[in-house]
Amino acid sequence: QVQPVESGGGLVQAGGSLTLSCAAASYYFDSYAVGWFRQAPGKEREFVASISWDGANTHYADSVKGRFTASRDNAKTTVYLQMNSLKSEDAAVYYCALDRFSGVVVRTPDYWGQGTQVTVSS
Repeated sequence: QVQPVESGGGLVQAGGSLTLSCAAASYYFDSYAVGWFRQAPGKEREFVASISWDGANTHYADSVKGRFTASRDNAKTTVYLQMNSLKSEDAAVYYCALDRFSGVVVRTPDYWGQGTQVTVSS
């Protein structure tokens, strides 16, 4: 399996910004839709954002819409999640996942990263 690797997590003040990266070594990386998910303690994993193979199509959960932006650099086989105006409720472990069978939206992600912790202080 392809193992995406998330990075960029850390401690940030509420209202601040943080950029997460998701890198995956795959020849077909530029054909995959990529999704971002997060899971806070005691809560189920939830969808955050997705981005199509070419970056032209993005989708965001209502809770982060207008604050988070997904982008990708296929030459670097890396997807990014720019998080602005962070809130305490954004604190979670963030995961990226690849969907080998969809290039536009993430339907059934099958390659998951190990996650990166985002902590928001107030």
